[in-house]
Amino acid sequence: MIMSKSGLAGAALLVALAGCTQETQNQISRSLQNWTGTDGVLEIYAGDKLVRRFIGIDKLTTASGTDDGRARAYRYGYGVLDENLNLVKDADEKKVYFEISDYATHYVFFENPR
Repeated sequence: MIMSKSGLAGAALLVALAGCTQETQNQISRSLQNWTGTDGVLEIYAGDKLVRRFIGIDKLTTASGTDDGRARAYRYGYGVLDENLNLVKDADEKKVYFEISDYATHYVFFENPR
């Protein structure tokens, strides 16, 4: 059986991924997802009440220490603050930087279903 060059490259990629640790596979997946882009939604809750929503997020990033490189207990990103919680970027809603803590915040991050 003769394989094309692209078929060989694809097979080699699969073999290489199989040898990677789960964390490495996750990093590759995240980098591909970041490259292709997403339309993420971040919802922040106070108890069972939705209090903030950010839309149009391409990724949430886990903060890491400058000196030690260790993961910090918060995430950050950029998104449109959806002030009226309608899942639509209205004319008066702007893109902002945000941080969310693992300790004090209940949140859900998902891809926009629209």
